[in-house]
Amino acid sequence: MARLVLSECCGLAPLRLRAGRGAIAAPSPPALSAAAAPGRPAPAAIHRDWALRVSAATRLTSAVEEDKRSSPLGEGDEHVAASGAAGGEFDPGAPPPFGLAEIRAAIPKHCWVKDPWRSMAYVLRDVVVVLGLAAAAARLDSWLVWPLYWAAQGTMFWALFVLGHDCGHGSFSNNPKLNSVVGHILHSSILVPYHGWRISHRTHHQNHGHVEKDESWHPLPERLYKSLDFMTRKLRFTMPFPLLAFPLYLFARSPGKSGSHFNPSSDLFQPNEKKDIITSTASWLAMVGVLAGLTFLMGPVTMLKLYGVPYFVFVAWLDMVTYLHHHGHEDKLPWYRGQEWSYLRGGLTTLDRDYGLINNIHHDIGTHVIHHLFPQIPHYHLIEATEAAKPVLGKYYKEPKKSGPLPWHLFGVLAQSLKQDHYVSDTGDVVYYQTDSKTNTSAQKSD
Repeated sequence: MARLVLSECCGLAPLRLRAGRGAIAAPSPPALSAAAAPGRPAPAAIHRDWALRVSAATRLTSAVEEDKRSSPLGEGDEHVAASGAAGGEFDPGAPPPFGLAEIRAAIPKHCWVKDPWRSMAYVLRDVVVVLGLAAAAARLDSWLVWPLYWAAQGTMFWALFVLGHDCGHGSFSNNPKLNSVVGHILHSSILVPYHGWRISHRTHHQNHGHVEKDESWHPLPERLYKSLDFMTRKLRFTMPFPLLAFPLYLFARSPGKSGSHFNPSSDLFQPNEKKDIITSTASWLAMVGVLAGLTFLMGPVTMLKLYGVPYFVFVAWLDMVTYLHHHGHEDKLPWYRGQEWSYLRGGLTTLDRDYGLINNIHHDIGTHVIHHLFPQIPHYHLIEATEAAKPVLGKYYKEPKKSGPLPWHLFGVLAQSLKQDHYVSDTGDVVYYQTDSKTNTSAQKSD
């Protein structure tokens, strides 16, 4: 049951589909679009010099094949029909009239430059804030202060995770050893196995938007969804349970997938990655030992207040943010299978989110579309890179709703998506989430 609850943390969600390249079988799918929007760049010529590195050497689609997949021209009349037949309305599932190389060319060259001193300054800032918050809360030791501390410290734990995430992508610096050392320290401090998570996250980036191959919050096929018992569905789609899924995912992964992020023999990893997994698991165990020692010295209640509650606030941040990167838009977003999937088309289903004052605190991770397409760009250049890429992306970029100082509106978006996005069809190459009316009614009653 626990594995099914966690599926959304790193791998569940419902879609709607289109059988092969024919009509969409999903409920109320977006209409097929006309040709490219006015002013949008012409389809990309084939570029052979494009290369993508997510966090380690990987086998990716060639630039030639990628441009063919992502451009309606050169694909035959069926792509022309797919992108421009139904009255001129935009179809987010149609192949875009541009390639990755065009997006990359629009981004200023300095946005690709990684400054290790600047990256380390962010680490120093966050560590000082974490230690300062803990010292202040312990000294005041007031129930008027503890709730504020938990919210603030949990958010800072999440900020540490994002910096470790950058180390995993290699966007922290060009020095692999520095990335590994800093990544281990940051992630181990919040009980995340650095290499284990880094590798599974690499799989997510390489397969984003693919129904079966994606690793993070991917859709639940209808057959598997309907095999779930009532309690599992309740936990999977009812707040706040989906916000507590990440620790379970680390140990047991998602429904339909096997493996643990701590086991070097897990099918998550290649044989040559075993040493890395042993290292990160040992670092994780060392942190568990440190926490056990502090609990013995300070008492379990004190440690629960100082570390335990902020840890679960961090987990809630991680689950909510990663879910909302790929779900909850007011228009249905496609997921792909088979030949319809490409790295570009999968990445264009990613969403940017505005978190108000939290944007700077968690290092602009809500600026996520360009990060997914080009994870080598440092977080401090993501906003500028996104603005530069928007003219190329056109309607394929979904402008995020502006937030107030705190992103309260996103809790409503999350709750609504959990009520509606339950499963996708077992067949079809372009699919959209479908809603189980029984689950939806049950969720509304529980509210």
